Amino acid sequence: QVQFVESGGGFVQPGGSLRLSCAASGSIFRIYAMGWYRQVPGKQREFIAGIDSGVSTNYADSVKGRFTISRDNSKNTVYLQMNSLKPEDTAVYYCNTPLGATKNVYWGQGTQVTVSS
Repeated sequence: QVQFVESGGGFVQPGGSLRLSCAASGSIFRIYAMGWYRQVPGKQREFIAGIDSGVSTNYADSVKGRFTISRDNSKNTVYLQMNSLKPEDTAVYYCNTPLGATKNVYWGQGTQVTVSS
């Protein structure tokens, strides 16, 4: 059973930074590509950043240059460093595998990020 636990969200002023963490269960975490997604009430969950089993990354245009995804396979954890935060980044943030996201399974509880002055 795959499980993800997100943490690190909070309230931050525009221009601030946060670092999100996603702890994953399973000893084979290291072979999976991972992604970060976010959802605003009333809207569909959207992809924002992905990392393969190595170090190759990709980002949505809306966060490119501001957010950085990384992973530590020894800790079964994927991170999202968020800099230069904007009010429009306010959302609940989730991690998942790309397949899990496509099949709409394995979602955790997410972590709330609120950017406001």
